[in-house]
Amino acid sequence: MTVFSILIPITLVLDNARYQKCRIVQELAESLGIELLYLPPYSPNLNLIERLWKFVKKKCLYAKYYEDFTQFSAAISGCLEDANVKYKEELDSLLTLRFQRFDKWCAAIPNSNGINRDRKTLTYRKL
Repeated sequence: MTVFSILIPITLVLDNARYQKCRIVQELAESLGIELLYLPPYSPNLNLIERLWKFVKKKCLYAKYYEDFTQFSAAISGCLEDANVKYKEELDSLLTLRFQRFDKWCAAIPNSNGINRDRKTLTYRKL
């Protein structure tokens, strides 16, 4: 494996997907000096792609029927292709980066520094 020297602090914000909490991800991030910050559970409002998907569903899928997958796929693709023109004002408001601020909290992630490896008893600490 190639070793990189990181000169600036990096914090990677992740949702709580199981594969993002696996040991190999944890160990690689630790070896590279990357801080992993997990979004709180059940917080799709903090994840921009979730906001966009909710918008697309509202525009293309709610109370609509498509005869086949081709029409269904075309509706979603068309919505996304037109988004920056047709829905620009709505999306500018919806996809703002002005999130509600919250204290930076992080799960104590099991690692080689002796933190409890039992995932059922993870503790949280304020950074």
